[in-house]
Amino acid sequence: MDLRGKTAIVCGSTQGIGKATAIQMAELGANIVLVARNEAKLNAVKNELSTAENQVHSYICADFAKPDALKTSIEQWISKGGNCHILVNNTGGPKGGPIKDAEVSEFYDAFTQHLICNHILVQALYPIMKTNGYGRIINVISTSVKQPLPNLGVSNTIRAAVANWSKTLATELAPFNITVNNVLPGATNTIRLQSIAETKSAKTNESVESIFEEMAAESPMGRIAEPEETANVIAFLASPAASYVNGINVPVDGGRTKSL
Repeated sequence: MDLRGKTAIVCGSTQGIGKATAIQMAELGANIVLVARNEAKLNAVKNELSTAENQVHSYICADFAKPDALKTSIEQWISKGGNCHILVNNTGGPKGGPIKDAEVSEFYDAFTQHLICNHILVQALYPIMKTNGYGRIINVISTSVKQPLPNLGVSNTIRAAVANWSKTLATELAPFNITVNNVLPGATNTIRLQSIAETKSAKTNESVESIFEEMAAESPMGRIAEPEETANVIAFLASPAASYVNGINVPVDGGRTKSL
C-alpha cells in the first residue's frame, strides 16, 4: 500500500468519495491530479492534500457534461508533460426516479458523463501507463450492476454499460500491466445520497432522517458507509498490492447486495 512515485488522476474529487480518495492516496505518497468543474473547490481540496513525501499536487478544471472540452483539457495537460499511473473515474450519478418516467435526454446525458468521458480519459492516458509499465484504472459505479436499485432507472442502465465496458477493457489492457476494476459503493454518506433522500422525501412526505434510517437498515451492518471506507478500497486497487486483481466488481456496501 505504497503509492510513492505514482501520479493519480482522481475525478469528481472536490467532494464525497472522490475527495476522500484523493486524500487517502496523497497520504500513501501519490502525486494527485484533481479533476472537477469548480476551480475554487479544486484549489481548496488541493491545499488539504498531504505533501509529506514532497508530492506535487495539481488539478484540471473540466465539466463532464462537455466531453469535447474534457478531451481538449486532458490533451493539453499531457502535452505539458503530464504523467499518470492511476486513473479513478468518478462522477455524480443521474437523478433518481422510475425508468418509465425518464426523459430520453436523461439517458444521453448520463451516457455522456459516465461512459463517454471515462473512455476519453482512458484513451488519452493508457499509452502513458503502458510506457510506465504500471497502470490502474478504477471506475466508481454502483451496486446496481449486480442488483438494480428501485427508483434509479437511468443510473441502473448506464452503470451496467460502464461495467461491461470496463470488463472488456480489462482484458485488452492486462498484457501491458494495466488493471481495470470497478468499485461499487452502497449507500454512502455523500451529497448525492442526501439529494436522493430529499427527492424521495418530497414525493412521500417521509422525513429525510427516516429515509436514511431505512437505507441503513438495508445493510446487515445497520448503517450507511462513510466515503473514506470506499476510498480505502480504491486505494488498495490502485496499489502494487493489487497487482493481480483485474476485471472485477468490488461492492463496498456492508453486505447489502444479495448476489455473490
